[in-house]
Amino acid sequence: MKAELRSLPRTLADLVAQHLVASGRFLDDDPELAYQHARTARRLAARLGGVREAVAITAYLAEHYDEALTEFRAVRRMTGNHEVIAMMADCERALGRPDKALALTKDKHVHDVSEATQVELLIVAAGARRDKGQTAAAVQMLEVPELTKRTRAEWLPRLRYAYADALAEAGRTDDALVWFHRAAGVDGDGVTGAAERAAELEGLEFTDLDEDDTVVDDEYFEDEDTDTTTDATAEDADIDVDTDDVDTDDVDTDDVDTDDVDIDEVDDADEDADEETGTTTDVAAEDADLDVDTDDVDTDDVDNAEVDDAGVDDAGDFGEVGREGDEGVGEMTGGESKGDGE
Repeated sequence: MKAELRSLPRTLADLVAQHLVASGRFLDDDPELAYQHARTARRLAARLGGVREAVAITAYLAEHYDEALTEFRAVRRMTGNHEVIAMMADCERALGRPDKALALTKDKHVHDVSEATQVELLIVAAGARRDKGQTAAAVQMLEVPELTKRTRAEWLPRLRYAYADALAEAGRTDDALVWFHRAAGVDGDGVTGAAERAAELEGLEFTDLDEDDTVVDDEYFEDEDTDTTTDATAEDADIDVDTDDVDTDDVDTDDVDTDDVDIDEVDDADEDADEETGTTTDVAAEDADLDVDTDDVDTDDVDNAEVDDAGVDDAGDFGEVGREGDEGVGEMTGGESKGDGE
């Protein structure tokens, strides 16, 4: 293909190459898009055999069988490549022309193609026989040594599947089941679906998950995640509460210590106050006693003074003493009066 592109101007060659690369990239996932890229390349370089082959293959996979058959013929004519003969026969069969498909199996170039192409051509021919209602002939065509060949070739699971399918259509269910299992044994990618066909014959069913089931599963896992998050949050909350409790206890302890100090100080102050109060009370009491004693003494003195005054009046010898006594009694008597008044 590179040699063909070199025959084009550099800019045109790059553009054609880009479309061919894009066509190959989308071939498996989006055959229709691959076909559109190939058609664009053909519009730019219709005389290149590689470009025509790309258009033929993409048209075949996108089920544009008429255009694919036309392009395959162009490829054989332009390049001399006869490996496309099996796909040409399959296009004839898809277009409802099994006789033309069988005619291609007798092409003179059949023996020049590879083993893989020969096996594919055999499978197409057997299918054409079945299209014509010749199931027994189809089974007979497929009974070839390649069925038991030890190989990892891609055509082996297809050959065994075609043979098992023909047996099932012929009513040979047991034999068909054996060959479906043998086809599944070499079909690691599950391209043929042989395992599913074997399960159907055995009465088993493969159930795919619906979108609703998938949604339910997603909701279940979301609920689990939510529960896990909630539990973790609760654990964190418990830890925070415990920490808060410890901090509160510490604060309370500090408060208690402070209160104890304050209480001691208050007690000491109260004791001091009590002592001072007691001392004051005692002093006051003593003063009161002194006052009482003084009062007692004063009263006696007054009585004695009265007695003395009477005696002085009676005895003229003691006049001076009487006067002095009167002055003392007047002062003391005045003090009593003030006290009584108070």
